[in-house]
Amino acid sequence: MATRIVQQVLYLEVADRLRAKIQAHELTAGAWIDEMRLTKELGISRTPLREALKVLANEGLVRLEPRRGCFVNELSARDLDDIFPLMAMLEGRCAHEAARKVKEQDLQRLEPLHAQLQLHAAAGDIDSYYATNALIHEEIQALADNHWLSDLVDNLRHVLSLSRHKSLALPGRVHESCAEHMAIFAALKARDPEGAEALTRMHLTRQLDALHRLAEQQSAPRGDSGKDTYPKIQELHS
Repeated sequence: MATRIVQQVLYLEVADRLRAKIQAHELTAGAWIDEMRLTKELGISRTPLREALKVLANEGLVRLEPRRGCFVNELSARDLDDIFPLMAMLEGRCAHEAARKVKEQDLQRLEPLHAQLQLHAAAGDIDSYYATNALIHEEIQALADNHWLSDLVDNLRHVLSLSRHKSLALPGRVHESCAEHMAIFAALKARDPEGAEALTRMHLTRQLDALHRLAEQQSAPRGDSGKDTYPKIQELHS
């Protein structure tokens, strides 16, 4: 019995390590996962590694292909269009419930996180901004205090970590995102559930919009002048 418990802890720890590598883009989208190299790097056997990969496959972070091995998943434009409205709905509900339940000590805990977010946005430090942004989303989710809702959000958040960071690469997006977070925080401080929910839904919708605009820019043809020419951007509505 004790051996089985240790084995379970090991493969879950391996899953955590691999998940962090994917989210840090050390294992990039579409990459083949070299199991031999990872067993040596992590100092483990193939069994806990393969069990860990099954966990990540269930989360949608990797895919197991017969006779080819395991690959980090890539999210298509269709995937993003399908997932983001669901995430907007779920995180919007988190904000709604958080605004109803938030206490003064919760706001005092959130205040320095939002101050850090503003500093990172002003400095253009996207990596630090993203890390603080993620903490704020998790704090609001915790304030909602609804484990059914939290489980759903966690499942989708794992998948969206494959591309969510990319939206901040759009020029100006980090400052827009920061302003959106400050508006959500103001709604929480006002104990305004409907406002917090609407603003959070808009925040997620604008992340999807930023990803679409990035994709348009990356696929745009170059004009005769050598400058990029972009197609007209169609605004997305929630």
